[in-house]
Amino acid sequence: MSDFFLPFLILLAFVAVILRADFVLTLIYLFVGAFALGRWWSRRALRSVSFRREFNQRAFLGEKVEVCLEVHNTSWLPVVWLELRENLPTGLGLSGAFERVISLGPGARHSFHYALEGRRRGYYEIGPLNLYSGDLLGVAGNLQLSHPPDHLTVYPKIIPLNSVKLPSRSPMGTLRHTQPVFEDPSRVRGKRDYVPGDSLRRVDWKATAAAGRLLVRLFEPSIALETAIFLNLNNAEYDRRAHFVATELAIVVAASLANWVIGQRQAVGLLSNGIDPLQGDLQPQSLMPRRGRGNLMRILELLARLQAGETVPLVDLLRREVVNLSWGTTLLMITPNLDEALYEGLFQAQRAGLDIVLLPCGPVSGIQVAQRRAEYFGFGFCQIFTEKDLDLWRR
Repeated sequence: MSDFFLPFLILLAFVAVILRADFVLTLIYLFVGAFALGRWWSRRALRSVSFRREFNQRAFLGEKVEVCLEVHNTSWLPVVWLELRENLPTGLGLSGAFERVISLGPGARHSFHYALEGRRRGYYEIGPLNLYSGDLLGVAGNLQLSHPPDHLTVYPKIIPLNSVKLPSRSPMGTLRHTQPVFEDPSRVRGKRDYVPGDSLRRVDWKATAAAGRLLVRLFEPSIALETAIFLNLNNAEYDRRAHFVATELAIVVAASLANWVIGQRQAVGLLSNGIDPLQGDLQPQSLMPRRGRGNLMRILELLARLQAGETVPLVDLLRREVVNLSWGTTLLMITPNLDEALYEGLFQAQRAGLDIVLLPCGPVSGIQVAQRRAEYFGFGFCQIFTEKDLDLWRR
């Protein structure tokens, strides 16, 4: 209506001049006053509206998130009408936008609630919230006020694993192992008679005094399983027909393995060539192997944000990061591409004292040749075509 207001006043002024009618001039004064008052009122009232959005900014897959929007009129002027339009991403249960139209009295508050569902992992933008208002007659035009968005992180799917067999060369850990060279002095599994050559440090003097003969302690072998997960999200190395399914499967495998390693109270890290929206054009920050649930949550947050794209090859990431890993670290290579360059880089890592496990996800060309080559170099190998293939580690 504001677009026609000025032509309407010009028409009234022309009529007033032609007819020389005082009541027409009075109408002009009334309309101009209504326009000025409505515009001042609308601007003053809209600037006095405060906004608050509350919700849990992290959720697991399938979890529902309740969002609360609260608007408060802090002014003594009422807001005649106020339209709220909250932009929402697709894939969270609500599509398009959340919209409401209300009026707010002086000092009034109004709350709205809606629910989102984490149907797919990702890093989602909730908002921005746009507020629209105006005068009662609509002659002053609509005014707009925007509030910045917040973000919701939906963690990837985690498949619980029970019996994952991973190699390790790091001694003095907390996992039981079958190699007697890696004995843990904190794990006593029995005693035996002393034989020449046994260290006196192994003698159990209390048991010796009670039995009347020298007895030495037997220790359980153990390892420290320090693991670095290399996740390949370079689209050029995936089959174009199945790259989306395969990359999502790779992320599920990485999240499940990280959860299992942390559950064993071991250190795990994540290194990927994917795209992190928080880093822009830069490579995502590498998470070096650490222990604890806090490190697991950082890994899951990064996996939630990562996106596949045209990035650096995995072998370049391997050569850049392998120098930062300690001796005996187990490398879990989640990738569909097993070319000569990658095998050469893995062989050099193996010579540096690292253990290699290849985990090709999705359709892989020449899988039998790749498996034989892995056996030749002494790499672990397990193809994961679908999530059901992880059942091998759930028993």
